[in-house]
Amino acid sequence: MANENNGVFTNLLVAIGAPIQNVADAVTDTVGSGLSAANSIAQSGLNLAGTVATSSVNTATQFLEGVSTAVTAAITSAITPKK
Repeated sequence: MANENNGVFTNLLVAIGAPIQNVADAVTDTVGSGLSAANSIAQSGLNLAGTVATSSVNTATQFLEGVSTAVTAAITSAITPKK
């Protein structure tokens, strides 16, 4: 008789445990997908920040080259003897 009760309880636990495990798996998958999406968004943000920083450095370099050229031209003009 004890074996029969054990079997019934085992069947009950298996019957209840499977749906609970399915819910737990679904939650785990959802959390995993959310983390993957968050990681993707973070990576995109880092890529954008890198592009903006690179663009800013390039613009600053071009600006400084322009200033340098203008200053050089002004100095050359100032020290060149006038006719």
